Amino acid sequence: MSSQTLYRKLVDSHTVSIIDAEHVLLYADLHIMNEYTSPQAFAGLREKGLRVWRPHQQMGIVDHVIPTRPVPVRARTIEVVDAAKQATNFTRNCAEHGIHLFDVNDAMQGIEHVVAPEIGLIRPGMVVLCGDSHTTTYGALGALGFGIGTSEVEHVLATQTLVYRVAKDMRIVVDGALQPGTTSKDVVLHIIAQIGAQGARGYAVEYVGEAIAALSAEARMTLCNMTVEAGARAALIAPDRTTLDYVCSKVRDLDAQTLDAARTAWSQLRSDADAHFDVEHRFDASRVAPYVTWGTSPDQAIPVDGRIPDANATDGSGLDVATMRKALDYIGLPGGSPIEGTSIDRVFIGSCTNARIEDLRAVAAVVRGRKVASTVRAMVVPGSGMVRDQAEREGIAQLLIDAGFEWRQPGCSMCLAMNDDVLAPGERCASTTNRNFEGRQGRDSKTHLMSPAMAAAAAIAGCIVDIRKELTHG
Repeated sequence: MSSQTLYRKLVDSHTVSIIDAEHVLLYADLHIMNEYTSPQAFAGLREKGLRVWRPHQQMGIVDHVIPTRPVPVRARTIEVVDAAKQATNFTRNCAEHGIHLFDVNDAMQGIEHVVAPEIGLIRPGMVVLCGDSHTTTYGALGALGFGIGTSEVEHVLATQTLVYRVAKDMRIVVDGALQPGTTSKDVVLHIIAQIGAQGARGYAVEYVGEAIAALSAEARMTLCNMTVEAGARAALIAPDRTTLDYVCSKVRDLDAQTLDAARTAWSQLRSDADAHFDVEHRFDASRVAPYVTWGTSPDQAIPVDGRIPDANATDGSGLDVATMRKALDYIGLPGGSPIEGTSIDRVFIGSCTNARIEDLRAVAAVVRGRKVASTVRAMVVPGSGMVRDQAEREGIAQLLIDAGFEWRQPGCSMCLAMNDDVLAPGERCASTTNRNFEGRQGRDSKTHLMSPAMAAAAAIAGCIVDIRKELTHG
């Protein structure tokens, strides 16, 4: 057998049949659903008289439309009529087909891409599908995860398989060591800014290198989560001790002997030494600064001590001038000016990108003993009930409340304007989310993506600041 990449090994091990030179019928170990991408799929099954073939390999969770008001879990309700209907229909569909659901009042409810890994459902070597593009998150644990469309959700429910177009292989090497104040969020924003929003289109990306090996499992999830913003079909990191320790600490359904055998098998999942990659990029982590987006796409990002590109000057950014002008007009900032010092109205810390316990600890380290600026409304939305409980046990929640942050219940929240948490027109937000598209957080809202520590520092200062200066002065 010829040498293979990890991606091709995962695809081949789950191929039921080869359809043609580009497509295979791919088996899914796990399929995750939320309330907004599944209704049509269940309706399609009903019209065809079909049942879900393998209910035990499905998981449902209400996360996109749920409000995050800080009320007791048992008292959580969805008051928006259409959203409540979505959740009610989802509950009925899951019950009808015997699918486990984390619903509105479940103590373990949260964001699908936070909940699934923390309860031990994601394991190396799996293929995991979900009707959400940020399913690439699971590549951090050596699983092939990617988003699918509504019609594909129906096919997976009925057959546990997917007609899949095989991607090309890309390797991204990140060597060196991250400097104080920089995180995996900065690494991925740096990469996207360099290769572009379509730079990995059609590729499955495998991350390797010294800097990747040094990342925690949760930091790797942030990296893989946002790789889709470069157009990637998937993102992968080969399992190592960090991966295996994380997964084994979460798995609850395997006895010790079986888990040991699984650990041995998982440790073998890696690209062959001479495997061919169609494209390779190299980056030096020591040269990565804290990043902030200035425009309306994640690739429109600069170091916090940099200047916003000027559409009227030759600045070497490589960006299309018309695109730059449109983004600058929307975001309301002058080209050529520094991004540092830009006033903000809101801070949002949460989302499937940055709402894990490690993220909240980073926020607490910045906030401790300080207060949110009087001009800023800041909220922290943990990624799950488990994260929320842990943050409360560690004293993080009370620290944030004392500082002036709103401490809310889990959910997708202000990552996207599908629930109660939205920005007012014109409001500018420092956000730990994954997309800064026009209107993403509310009509005419202005979003600046950054790391949790950077967002926390912005909440205190009332403007975008360089976290490295905060660390120096702290």
